[in-house]
Amino acid sequence: MSDTPAKEVHDVIMVGAGPASLSAAIYTTREDIDTVLFEKGAIGGLAAITDLVDNYPGFPKGIAGLELADRLREQAERFGADIRLGEVMKIEDQGEFKKLTTTDGDIYARSVLIATGSDYKMLGIPGEKEYYGRGVHYCATCDGAFYRDKRLVVVGGGNSAAQEAIFLTRFATHIDLLVRSDKMRASDILQQELKKHTDKITIHFNTTTDEIIANKDGQVTTVKGTDKTTGKAVEFATDGVFVFIGLKPNTGFLKDTKIELDSIGMIKTTAMLETAIPGVFAAGDVRSGATMQVASATGEGATAALMIRKYLEDHTGSDVVAPPVPAVTAKTA
Repeated sequence: MSDTPAKEVHDVIMVGAGPASLSAAIYTTREDIDTVLFEKGAIGGLAAITDLVDNYPGFPKGIAGLELADRLREQAERFGADIRLGEVMKIEDQGEFKKLTTTDGDIYARSVLIATGSDYKMLGIPGEKEYYGRGVHYCATCDGAFYRDKRLVVVGGGNSAAQEAIFLTRFATHIDLLVRSDKMRASDILQQELKKHTDKITIHFNTTTDEIIANKDGQVTTVKGTDKTTGKAVEFATDGVFVFIGLKPNTGFLKDTKIELDSIGMIKTTAMLETAIPGVFAAGDVRSGATMQVASATGEGATAALMIRKYLEDHTGSDVVAPPVPAVTAKTA
């Protein structure tokens, strides 16, 4: 009988492989920091499933979201990033090392970057997923310019819906704002601002959003709903739909850790992007206060990489000892 220790230790493990992590990985790997990324969905995150990213610096004609994601991935891999398809289910702070429970087994890291992003809350109605990115959108600053001189439907009654509807008046000829309840939940200031745009925005209270319809060419043409006060079906002609009913950060796997979350579940960090656990950082759309833009996510990724490098310089050295792990007993002849 002989004991074979089963362990895998890395300088940094990045949870998620969206723009923030991929950018961070470019920086860490160029400095020979051993870097592994885990992604349970699409490499590139929400950017990868965005039809066209039109506001990313350096691309005056815009760039397809999938192409941008592929370029970021290729660049990170060129410098040595190890990108794996898998899920991190748990992070445990063991002092100098962090234990990550993954679909590949337990893995240890000297530092961790959480960049799991957020998912837009969806209505869950027919036509929403089918026309995502080509008629159905969740970011006015990203996609509003595609609808110059067009009609739009905006769904939601909170601050985001009010702000984005006002922003979209720069492009659209008319906006039907569908609010499920009998009043707006937006702040008084935003509601006063909405009143300045009654020439372009019509608010429909007590109106549900039931289905998004497109023509045979796949172009969105109609939103079907229900007037809750009368029970009658209503329809709104439109060229596009913008949904603003909130975000759902991908932080469920952090519920049993010391990492602090804000009221909607996003990760609280210091100005240096470090969480409440030393050596664990967060960047991108999962971080509390994020701007939900690809450009800022990549910038935060670069900043996080520099902070990780400093952390490793301050907390590791030639006398680093691998963490204790369960031994696997192997039989020998």
